[in-house]
Amino acid sequence: QVQLVESGGGLVQAGGSLRLSCAASGRTFSSYAMGWFRQAPGKERELVAGISWNGGYIYYADSVRGRFTISKDYAKNTVYLQMTSLKPEDTAVYYCALPDAGLDVLLHAHEYEHWGQGTQVTVSS
Repeated sequence: QVQLVESGGGLVQAGGSLRLSCAASGRTFSSYAMGWFRQAPGKERELVAGISWNGGYIYYADSVRGRFTISKDYAKNTVYLQMTSLKPEDTAVYYCALPDAGLDVLLHAHEYEHWGQGTQVTVSS
């Protein structure tokens, strides 16, 4: 059974940094793309960053490009989201997601079958 566990969220001032981690069990990352999504109150869940199965293609939403970095550690079966220059509008619950199939980055939440429990990121102004 696939299980994803996120960690690393918290409260940070604007301009600060956080690193989110997503550790997987029950499946290795090496053959699958991964995504980081976020959902703010009253808004739809959106993809902020995705990485292809071998890391050869990386997607960033326009709102985070240049500030967020997604990476995979194959040895630890963990995917990371390094967030810098955080803004109050980055406040949301962040989720990692894993599809049952797909080497390339999938852009929509409904294409992912497995989700972590979410971790809250709050950026104060």
